[in-house]
Amino acid sequence: MIAHLNGLLIEKSPTHVVIECNGVGYFVKISLNTFSNLPKGDKIKLYTQLQVREDSQTLYGFHNVSDREMFNHLISVSGIGANTAILMLSALTADEIAHAIVSENVDTIKSVKGIGLKTAQRVIVDLKSKMEKVEFSSENIFTSNNTNRFEALSALSALGFDKKKVDIAIQKVIKDDQSVEELIKDALRIL
Repeated sequence: MIAHLNGLLIEKSPTHVVIECNGVGYFVKISLNTFSNLPKGDKIKLYTQLQVREDSQTLYGFHNVSDREMFNHLISVSGIGANTAILMLSALTADEIAHAIVSENVDTIKSVKGIGLKTAQRVIVDLKSKMEKVEFSSENIFTSNNTNRFEALSALSALGFDKKKVDIAIQKVIKDDQSVEELIKDALRIL
């Protein structure tokens, strides 16, 4: 329906924005991560997802496409509604959620308010195969060393190693100020 909005930022709060496009003001619900990434000026572009229910039509906005994709993945899980998905994207980035799902880290998903053990397990079971196929950017997963981590993970996966085993090996050997080559060598010793 509405893929994105590009217009003037009229109103801004941590939970929503109002964007004026050609004289029409759109009320858009956003996550805290999107709020913190809003540009300083009046012009704004948000990627959107329209949620149509029998009692309402709600527009959700995201500062990048990967957040919108993660939102759509999350709401496909039984027990996760749009508001819970926005809450998850407020507490964690799309990268952190994807990494928690792939590495089956229930505690990270449970750290979101309102997500219990069963729901966290259901998210992992329902989305793990999808997250292994989707490449999210590697910004701010855990440390400033994430670019090297992501490149090493991609390189070892391209060589045919199992992505989950590679991720576990990299987590064991990663150090600050370590080059991609050193990280790959150290991970290969474990694999």
